[in-house]
Amino acid sequence: MAASKIVVGVIGGSGLYKLDNLSLVRTTEVDTPWGKPSSPISIFALPSGEEIAFIARHGINHQITPSTVPSRANIAAFKSLGIKAIVAFSAVGSLQEEIAPGDLVLPSQLIDRTKGIRPSTYFPDTIVAHAMFGDPFSNALINLISPLVESVIPTLPEEVPRPKLHVNKTAVVMEGPAFSTRAESNMYRMLGGDIINMSALPESKLAREAEISYALVCTATDYDAWRVSEEPVTVAEVIATLTRNVENSKKITGAILAEVHRAVAAGALGNGEEGGMRYSVMTKPEAWPEEERKRLSFILPYIFDKQS
Repeated sequence: MAASKIVVGVIGGSGLYKLDNLSLVRTTEVDTPWGKPSSPISIFALPSGEEIAFIARHGINHQITPSTVPSRANIAAFKSLGIKAIVAFSAVGSLQEEIAPGDLVLPSQLIDRTKGIRPSTYFPDTIVAHAMFGDPFSNALINLISPLVESVIPTLPEEVPRPKLHVNKTAVVMEGPAFSTRAESNMYRMLGGDIINMSALPESKLAREAEISYALVCTATDYDAWRVSEEPVTVAEVIATLTRNVENSKKITGAILAEVHRAVAAGALGNGEEGGMRYSVMTKPEAWPEEERKRLSFILPYIFDKQS
């Protein structure tokens, strides 16, 4: 029986460089107008037979810093394969007491504290487009994933406390690579942040421009630096919790992705992102530079794959 069309992509964060609990079918190299993605794209087969695509955000040897992840290439490569939904994973610090190390978070909002050094749009010049970004994640995808993740938690190992799932939270995205100072950590709490990471932007913004539904599954590794009764977080502590979290993340992917694939393939997700850029391009077609038109046709062919 022929494999079903690949419509779901997974981006692995720190520690999640492969899905070795799934069957590797093949790897493929994809060249995009924005360069190569962070890693070769691995195609894995789920136990149910569906296939999903996987990229290691920081490279398979974690050689790429958060500030230099080729996010435009990663998202564009997925789009070229026909991916309609991305489930991304990320290690995060907790900014709230209720979110303990090891807990899972599905954020619904973002606060951008990056410093403008990351390419964050497919429309930096010559062609102007404004994507709607009030809800930076796909609410439909979050609503699909949330009960699936909740159902997996009771099956996780009992050797360590089983995680809790938190939803409707706000993620702060900072530049890094250093972790926060105590003052910064407390400022982020005052801004309304619940968790903090270094990767959700520009990844989520580029997915929106490419009309791909995007959700982020976060695993908390530490309490950042805000708790004055605690010593500042150390890398060793983060890595220890990270290692435990990675195994949980693998189990979650294996358990939820078949249902995500079926929903996306059947159009049950609704994919409100698809077609969202149709009226976002402000520059008149007669002013589109030919080279830029060809580049953008890689991610939005229905708009740009035409003679100017």
